[in-house]
Amino acid sequence: MDLTPLPDSSAWQRLGGADTAAEIAQQPALWNRLAEELAQARERVQAFLGDCLKDPNQRVLFTGAGSSGFIADLVADRINSQWPADVRAVHTTSLLTHPALYLQRDRPTLLVSFARSGSSPESVAAVELLRAEVEHARFLDITCNPEGELARRGVGREDTCTLLMPAASCDRAFAMTSSLSCMLLAALSVFDAAPWPQRSERLQRLAGLAQEGLAQWDAAAAALAQRPFDRVIYLASGPLEALAREAALKVLELTAGQVLALANTPLGFRHGPKSTLDRDTLVVVMRSADALARRYEQDLLDELRRDGVAGQVLAIGPHSDIGGGDDYSLRAPPLDDTWLAPVWLIFAQLYALQRSAALGLTPDNPFPDGTVNRVVQGVTIHHG
Repeated sequence: MDLTPLPDSSAWQRLGGADTAAEIAQQPALWNRLAEELAQARERVQAFLGDCLKDPNQRVLFTGAGSSGFIADLVADRINSQWPADVRAVHTTSLLTHPALYLQRDRPTLLVSFARSGSSPESVAAVELLRAEVEHARFLDITCNPEGELARRGVGREDTCTLLMPAASCDRAFAMTSSLSCMLLAALSVFDAAPWPQRSERLQRLAGLAQEGLAQWDAAAAALAQRPFDRVIYLASGPLEALAREAALKVLELTAGQVLALANTPLGFRHGPKSTLDRDTLVVVMRSADALARRYEQDLLDELRRDGVAGQVLAIGPHSDIGGGDDYSLRAPPLDDTWLAPVWLIFAQLYALQRSAALGLTPDNPFPDGTVNRVVQGVTIHHG
């Protein structure tokens, strides 16, 4: 398995971004490795889940904080549409503050936690909360760190199944990149209703598409990052709205807040947020594979380009003849938006990395003063 970083690894070493660059570049290889490891874990995970997804009384809560919470947002609606169980996303940052809105003591609940380190205070507290508040609670922990609190506390427990991601996905750098895409694809593979061989094939096809994207987008993202935009707006619809939020967060994180990044939907953008546009603004529309959604996206793209208020308007997504091709399009396999999302995210990761370096920051640690940390600190857990 080739886990080499982008071609200019020595330059990234000097710029303080070697880990981030490598972790972005390794994703296609990791997705292939993930397919292999999931095949080995398949029987264990399926035995743990049993028939719970077929039970309308079963609740499944996908959860995480920050980027991990956006994984929950991305997958929940698709999984909910495939099974009788009640599936929804709720960030740990909401679950802990308003548990009564999300938990029912007498209703069986499966908490699916996404966690790179598995040691953030909210991740651990969410599990403890369900054990205390729900009579029949079970836990599937999808994490990248075998030494994290979630993984350690789940050992030997019948109510817990720990699904570890490929070892290299436990990103060393500040920003979540390969950890996020692996956990996202793992959740889709585990919970999708398609036959298992079809799920494995999807991972392999996505890995090839991502490799193509890396080759096409690296230089383009570097050139784009040299333009002095101090505001970036990502727009996407449906499950990709969460992808837009993650893309915006990557810009905020890696530029240490020097570049303001926002996220919205193409239709929602007209309802006030469009007022943020100026000549120093970059707009990126992350396009859907759905034909109806693409028509709405194309309307906004045409409008924004016609208005000429933004500094630059571009699009990324699956190639389509609807309204013309995208600026950064790939001929994607016939998969829905949730499965394709990690491919389009790679462009956003590359741009955030390059923009960080263009500002003279160190992407692997854009907050050397410790004001923001790789694993969240300073959280006090309160109990009702």
